[in-house]
Amino acid sequence: MDATLKPVELDDAQAPGLGRQLETELDAPFRLDLTVWALRRRAHNAIDRWDGHVYARVLLLDEEAVAVSVTQSGSREAPRVAVALAGGPTAPGSEALARSMLNRLLGLTVDLSGFATMAAQDPVLGGLAARMRGLKPPRFPTVFEALVNAVACQQLSITVGIHLLNRLAAAHGRAVPGVPAGARAFPGPRELSRLEPEQLKLLGFSLTKARTIVGAAQAIVAGEIDLESLTLVDDEEAIQRLMGLYGVGRWTAEYVMLRGLGRLHIFPGDDIGARNKLERFLDIESKLDYEGVARVLDRWRPYAGVVYLHLLLDSLSEMGLVRA
Repeated sequence: MDATLKPVELDDAQAPGLGRQLETELDAPFRLDLTVWALRRRAHNAIDRWDGHVYARVLLLDEEAVAVSVTQSGSREAPRVAVALAGGPTAPGSEALARSMLNRLLGLTVDLSGFATMAAQDPVLGGLAARMRGLKPPRFPTVFEALVNAVACQQLSITVGIHLLNRLAAAHGRAVPGVPAGARAFPGPRELSRLEPEQLKLLGFSLTKARTIVGAAQAIVAGEIDLESLTLVDDEEAIQRLMGLYGVGRWTAEYVMLRGLGRLHIFPGDDIGARNKLERFLDIESKLDYEGVARVLDRWRPYAGVVYLHLLLDSLSEMGLVRA
C-alpha cells in the first residue's frame, strides 16, 4: 500500500474553517505522536505544534504560506491520516507539492520493515524498538531548514536551540490569515537572505551562527549552491559540500545528512547528547569518541540514524513528553 494522500470531502463540522482535505491509509505500524515528537524534540517548539491529537505547522508552498493540520485515526496497526490545508496557493499542482512535502516531513513512505526485523532479533535493541513501534523517521521540509536547525543547536542544548528557532520564525516567518496567533512558517532562504547578521544576533544567535545562516541563504538565492541537489550525490561528496559552507563542521553536516537528506544510516557521531544516550543505553562506563560510536553502531548497520531517533524518543519518554 502506498502513502499517497488523496483528496476527500469533509464537511465544516469535521474541519471547521479549513479548505482542502487529503487523507490516506498507511502501511502499519504508524504513530503520529511519536513521529511528531521526533520533529518537535521539546515541548516549547512553536513551529511543529502538537496538542496531543493534532499536528499543526505552517509550510511554504510555492513561496506562499499554508497551514497544515494532521490527525491520525485507526490504530497503530491500521493507521489512517487526514490532512487539512488552509491558505496558500490553490493551483492544481499545489496539492501535489503538499503531498510530497508531508510524505517527507512525516516519513510516510519510509519502509522500516528491515529495521523492525533486525531489532526483533537483537536482545539489546529489541525492547527499545518495541516501545517506539510506529515511529516513522521525519525530515525537515527542506535541507535549508535542517541546516538552520543544526546551526542553531551548535554547542548549545536542544532547549536553547529551539528557543532561537522560535524567535527566528516569529520575527521572519510568514503567517496565514485565520490560523492561531503566532503560527508562522519557518523562514526560507529568500526571507533570510535579505537580513544582516546583526539582525539575527539581536534574536540571540552568535555572530558566527548569524553569518552562517545569512551566508547560506544568500548563496542559495544567488544560485551558488543547491542544497536540495545533495540528494543526488554520495555521502562523502554531500558532507564535503556542506562543510564547504562557512561555519559548518562535521557534526552539522552529519545532522543535515540525517535530518534533511534522510540518510538513515548516519548517526551524528559528534553529538554529545546522543553519545551520552548511547552510552547509557549500552551501559558503557567509558566515554565514547567519534570512532567508538561508529564501532558500537556497526552491529546495527545500515540503521544507525534510526537508532539515533529511537534514543531521542526514549529520552523524551523519560522526560514524560512521549508515551512509549
